Amino acid sequence: MFRVIDLPTQGEPAIRMDGSPGDDSAVAPPPRGTIRWIDLLAPDPAALELLRERFGFDSLAIDDCGRYGLQSKVDDYGKYLFVVIHGFTPATAEDEPIQIHEMHAFLGESYLVTVHDNPLPSQEDVWQAAARDKALLERGASWALYRTVAAMLAAGEPLVEQITGSLDELELEQIAESRDVDVAQVLRLKRTIVGMRRVLRPLRDTLHTLHRRNDPRLSPRAVLHFRDAGDQVARLADMVEEARESAAAIVHAHGAVQAQRANEVMKRLTIFSAVFLPLSFIVGFFGQNFIHLPYDSSVWLAIMLVSVILVPAGLMEWFRRNWL
Repeated sequence: MFRVIDLPTQGEPAIRMDGSPGDDSAVAPPPRGTIRWIDLLAPDPAALELLRERFGFDSLAIDDCGRYGLQSKVDDYGKYLFVVIHGFTPATAEDEPIQIHEMHAFLGESYLVTVHDNPLPSQEDVWQAAARDKALLERGASWALYRTVAAMLAAGEPLVEQITGSLDELELEQIAESRDVDVAQVLRLKRTIVGMRRVLRPLRDTLHTLHRRNDPRLSPRAVLHFRDAGDQVARLADMVEEARESAAAIVHAHGAVQAQRANEVMKRLTIFSAVFLPLSFIVGFFGQNFIHLPYDSSVWLAIMLVSVILVPAGLMEWFRRNWL
């Protein structure tokens, strides 16, 4: 499904294609003096082949557009840059920690072609802004790409802050209030952190590569803002690393507490065993069925009863002074 926005040198932004089936003549390089943004949602082989034919995109880049799961990167194909950008938002499915969005972009001097397999709410906001305000595309196709990247980061940043805040609360409960933590919840957060880490680390390098390039396809204003976006990603990556360490520390501390409690239980069981062992010997000895044992002796009965009381009491006192 193609959508196309044109901004001529003189005039207002015009939507050439709105995503509905019809004439695809606008899916081509723009005429001189026009900035064109083409957006392709849920690409199929026919749509990708149309881009290859009209723009002359390299087959390697087109093949990358047909598969997802790539890392964020920048490839220079001479007349255009091929950029892979990732972002994340809260997951809609309960079994997934986050929803990762992958966008492929072809950036030329006068055009931007974006390809993605699922709707990006953040990119949709930028698209609608470009359709209303010509200032967005007047700053060049690279500015539209930056605004899309910035919107994707803005959508993911609250999720990073939410994760770090949740871990801080769990750590405070564990340390200050000596409360048990929900290990399953911590592991779910840790899984989310791992997903964020896989997105942010390559994205940080990609944005730093973009802002270091002396490239005519990138406007000076866009280069500066890509640097700012790279710094933002680096900050989010640091937050994710700290959250990852906090989650690991919480799980480790929980394991240590559980081990300590198990040791306390084993200590009590050992004490009970040590106390009842001599009692078993005493009652077993006096319960033997031999005719020479003095069954009718009041003295031995008193000795047995006193030992049943004094031996456990003496053992408990010894354990209290030396172990408990």
